[in-house]
Amino acid sequence: MFALAFLLLAGAAPVVDREPAMSAVLKGLVADGDPGLGVLVRKNGRTVFERGYGVRDLRTRAPIDSRTRFRLASVTKQMTAASIVLLVRDGRLRYEDTLPTVLPGFPAYGSGVTVRHLLTHTSGLPDYEQLMDEAEKKNGPTWTPERQIRDDEVLALLQKETRGVFAPGTSWAYSNSGYVLLGLIAARAAGKPFGDVLRERIFAPLGMTRTLAYEKGRNDVPDRAYGHTKEAAGFRETDQSSTSATLGDGGVYSCLEDLAKWDEALRTNALLSKEETAQALTPARLRDGAPPRWPKGDQGGDNLYPGQPVAYGFGWFLDAWEGRPRAWHHGETTGFRSIVERFPAEAVSVIVLANRGDIDLKSLALELAKVELGTR
Repeated sequence: MFALAFLLLAGAAPVVDREPAMSAVLKGLVADGDPGLGVLVRKNGRTVFERGYGVRDLRTRAPIDSRTRFRLASVTKQMTAASIVLLVRDGRLRYEDTLPTVLPGFPAYGSGVTVRHLLTHTSGLPDYEQLMDEAEKKNGPTWTPERQIRDDEVLALLQKETRGVFAPGTSWAYSNSGYVLLGLIAARAAGKPFGDVLRERIFAPLGMTRTLAYEKGRNDVPDRAYGHTKEAAGFRETDQSSTSATLGDGGVYSCLEDLAKWDEALRTNALLSKEETAQALTPARLRDGAPPRWPKGDQGGDNLYPGQPVAYGFGWFLDAWEGRPRAWHHGETTGFRSIVERFPAEAVSVIVLANRGDIDLKSLALELAKVELGTR
C-alpha cells in the first residue's frame, strides 16, 4: 500500500507555486495610499492569485479588496452581448433583425444594419461622441460630468443622421454607438430597463450580487472605487465624464469576487450553452467573406492597430497570443482601466481592474498570464 501511494505521488504533476512570481510582476506598481489595482488569476476554475493594491479613494483611504467595485467600462460589452444571446434564445430577437425592426422609427440608413452587425462592430454607425462634439459646436455646451448623456439621447443623435460611416458589413470600426443601441434593444425586447435585464438574466442567476449597471438616482454602488488621473502634483479624482451614464457600452460596475463567478460561468457554459458560446467566440467576417481590419489612419482612442487584421466576436476580441487561442477585452474610461484575458485551451484567466489611468493593463495582464502559463 505504501509503495503504491509512493508511486502515485511520484507520478503526479508537481504543484507549482507561481504566487511569488506574480507578486514580483506587481511589485512597486502602486505606492501605499495611492489609487490602485485589483488582480485576479484563475486556473481550471480555481482562483490561484487574488490581491488588492492601493486605495478605493483618497478621502476614506479604504483599501482595495476582492469586493471593491470598479467601473468596467468596455468590459461591459461581453455582458451586453450575452444578454442579446439570451434574448435570441428566448425568440424575442434574431441576429438578422434590422434596426428599424428592433427600434421602430430608426431612419432608413439603418435598414441594412442588423443586430449581428452591432455585436461585431460592422454596422458603420456614426460614433456618438463625435456627434456630441458636432452638436455642441452648433448649440453650445450640453453635456458635462454632472449632466451626462443618456442612452435615449444617443439614440436621438443617431436618428438625426442620414447615413452611416460605411455600408453595413463592408468594414469594421469599434462602435460604442452599437453597444448603446444593443442595451436599448435588449430593454425593448425584454420589456424592462436594461439594468434589470442584466440583473435578472445574468447577475442574479450567477450569484453576482455585487454587480450592477449603475444609474445615478436609481441605484447606488457600495464599496465603490472612484476613478483617478495622475498629474504632476499627484492623483486627482476624475470619476465621471459626460458619457459615463450610457449603459450597454460601458455602464457596469463589478468586483473581483463577482468576476470570478462570471469567468466560471463562461468556462462551464453555466449561462450560455456550448453552441451559443461558440457562436459568440467566432470572429466576424465581412459581407464579402474577407476578414476585417482595424480602420486606417492614426493610432489612438478606439483604433488600437490601424490597418491590421482584427478578430472580434460578440463582445470579445479573439486574436491569438503567442499561438494560443484567446478571448479578451479591455475597458478604458475617465479614471478607470480594466482588462479580461482568457485562454480557454489552458483554462487560464487574468482579470485586472484599476481606478487610475496611468498603468498599461494590457501589458500587465499578459505578463501575469505568462507566469501562470509557465512561459515567463
